[in-house]
Amino acid sequence: MDRKTYRYVSHTITAHPNTDVTYEAECLRCNWTDVQGDDSAPVDIACMEHTGRTGHEGFRRICTSFALVTRSE
Repeated sequence: MDRKTYRYVSHTITAHPNTDVTYEAECLRCNWTDVQGDDSAPVDIACMEHTGRTGHEGFRRICTSFALVTRSE
């Protein structure tokens, strides 16, 4: 007979301390993408400029962060 032991341990998840959040955007109508940055404002401005040039109104805005999971004590 096999015996199994289950241990339930609480964990927490936080932003990884050695990384930054990055922002980027891509147009939903064409292949335009904006360069990644660590601030959302320039990405938003680039989207508005793209709309002004092309009339394209839909964008996917991507915010990437890295997480660190640690065991709770």
